[in-house]
Amino acid sequence: MPEPTQSTKTNPLTEFSTLELAQALAERLAITPTEWHRLKSNRKARASEQAAAALVFLLKEQPEEALARFRQASGWLDRSISAPPCPTHGDQRPSRNQG
Repeated sequence: MPEPTQSTKTNPLTEFSTLELAQALAERLAITPTEWHRLKSNRKARASEQAAAALVFLLKEQPEEALARFRQASGWLDRSISAPPCPTHGDQRPSRNQG
């Protein structure tokens, strides 16, 4: 009996739905709070995160949300957007009530 070829072997990914695979990819590519400072300006990381999220929304039949995420991914790649300031640092000026 011949050995199974690559195309006839069972692919473990067939156990999962397309949506489950997209969600796993989005989770894998999501920038965690501990990675935020290191990756906040990394265009490839940010575009990948947004594109994966867009795919999830598309598969969930939420085209407007998908389009917004695809636009964000595109903006990271074409350099039309940049990272916002860190939300935890905020406004560093002293308040008027100090004194």
